[in-house]
Amino acid sequence: MHDVIPTLPDSDRTLLAASLTCFAIAGVANVAVDEVELTLGATALAIVGVYGVARYAQSVTRRTLAQTALGLWLSFIGVAGTHAVGLETVGAAMPGPAGATVVALTAITWATLLAAAGATLFLGFREYGSPAPADEQVIDGETSDYSTR
Repeated sequence: MHDVIPTLPDSDRTLLAASLTCFAIAGVANVAVDEVELTLGATALAIVGVYGVARYAQSVTRRTLAQTALGLWLSFIGVAGTHAVGLETVGAAMPGPAGATVVALTAITWATLLAAAGATLFLGFREYGSPAPADEQVIDGETSDYSTR
């Protein structure tokens, strides 16, 4: 017997969380030190993060992916506002060590930027690969074989 209730693909948020973690570590590692080995390691982590976002994009619906991308972009814009004020200024205003706040804000900035860009990119790939709603004959200006009385 066939299933009559459609099921949505599994939404594996752990992939998205792991990607955000990879992007955050890669961003902090790339900003912190200018060593070649650390930069290569950060690049490898960023690639793993992109793979995680790609797998997440495959496991959710287009609508969910669009909402995720929008949420990530809004988060990035919110965190980017702290850069306009200055990370050290925000770090001094927050309780605790200022250096830890600066590192945390840098990690959040990189994580949200790269995840938002990745989610948007994969959403674009999905939209590009989806069947067009318009008929090809209408676009080309051809008429159908049927009369239009």
